Amino acid sequence: MMRKHNFSAGPAAIPGPVLERAQAELLDWNQRGLSIMEMSHRSKEFIGVAQKAESDLRTLLEIPDNYKVLFLQGGATSQFAMIPLNLAAAGQKTAYIETGMWSSKAIVEAKRYSNVQVVASSAARDYLSVPAQTEINLDAEMAYLHYASNETVGGLSFDYVPQTGSVPLVADMSSDILSKRIDVSQFGMIYAGAQKNIGPAGLTVVIIRQELLGKAQPIIPKMYDYHVHALADSMSNTPPTFAWYLSGLVFEWLLQQGGVEAIEKINRRKAAKLYQVIDGSGFYYNKIAVANRSIMNLPFNIVDSELDAKFLQQSTEAGLLNLKGHKAVGGMRASIYNAVSEKSVDALVDFMRDFESRYG
Repeated sequence: MMRKHNFSAGPAAIPGPVLERAQAELLDWNQRGLSIMEMSHRSKEFIGVAQKAESDLRTLLEIPDNYKVLFLQGGATSQFAMIPLNLAAAGQKTAYIETGMWSSKAIVEAKRYSNVQVVASSAARDYLSVPAQTEINLDAEMAYLHYASNETVGGLSFDYVPQTGSVPLVADMSSDILSKRIDVSQFGMIYAGAQKNIGPAGLTVVIIRQELLGKAQPIIPKMYDYHVHALADSMSNTPPTFAWYLSGLVFEWLLQQGGVEAIEKINRRKAAKLYQVIDGSGFYYNKIAVANRSIMNLPFNIVDSELDAKFLQQSTEAGLLNLKGHKAVGGMRASIYNAVSEKSVDALVDFMRDFESRYG
């Protein structure tokens, strides 16, 4: 079987060695005579898997001891409601930075449960750059400040961490967690859907400072309360065991690559190759401000948009999959998460140059 080059924005590529190991262990995990998917989440064997996954993630991100790590069911979109219900009192102001589709969706949902204040927005500049720190109008009485560090659809990424003083900072890192070094202590909470840089869909990782737990609004459903999950080590109900196990294998793989510092160098090199082709051409273009270009999601357009369909058809035939841009922005998009090899990026670069030579 020949594996093709997968540039999907999510569910996304998973490292080949991880898939091979999962395949080898699928029917009989560690000679126990059953699959990890069939194993009780209360068993000592699975608890060991879960604890190692958390320990490896803590090592990768250097997570301080005063933070809880939660492995929760569902996608990151569920956090759009869980965050205000857990971190804000009824009627309290919450602060949001609007930079694209996912931060906008978070705002819409949070308005149902809190007094949302959009304290900075890049809507007026078509989400092509992020607001500067000086544009953020923050009130010290606000419950938290929420932002999306990387907008998956638009390929817009923050080049700084917003400074919030005493107001807890909440970051949606669904599409860039583990792709570059961060200082977790700068954040009150980080959350990320697994299906981009962590593992398969169905799991969301939440990293939350312990002092923020236990403040949920009384109306909150029990299974939406972070404190409930923290007290039960993410096992208040049956967790997504296979996704948790597979994510743990990804964490092991990342450590084998040299950790986040090493993978960041590779990611920046991969992105630089693609942006070099785009910028060095009068054929392709990317509209995002250079300082805010994502190293995970790289949208690009062809000057003659009539060629888009031909590009997508021929790239698919060449084994370059899932390059169609989101319907909201059109064009093409290459998502080059940690598991997307440099070899895959090189193949895309070669195709783009060849396509330009034939149609430019």
